[in-house]
Amino acid sequence: MRASDLRAKDVVNVSDGRKLGYLYDLDIDVESGRIRSLVLPAGGRPGWFRGRDRDIEVAWHDIVKVGIDVILVDLPGSVSPRPGPDPPTQGL
Repeated sequence: MRASDLRAKDVVNVSDGRKLGYLYDLDIDVESGRIRSLVLPAGGRPGWFRGRDRDIEVAWHDIVKVGIDVILVDLPGSVSPRPGPDPPTQGL
């Protein structure tokens, strides 16, 4: 399977049935070539114009199933954004 195939799939949390969005990026271990985690935009909207929202990182071991149309993940509790750069403060 290609990374581009993964990007076309919805990511759904099986613990609460919530659609988390689409795959935005992959975190890959360069030494082993294995995927460490999936990265999803926090607002569910990938693209250049979405701003610098913090992203949601789903560890590879939290993936339940990669299906034809969807990636099922098991994230009990709340989904929290992964740390990212703080947005610049202007006019303060």
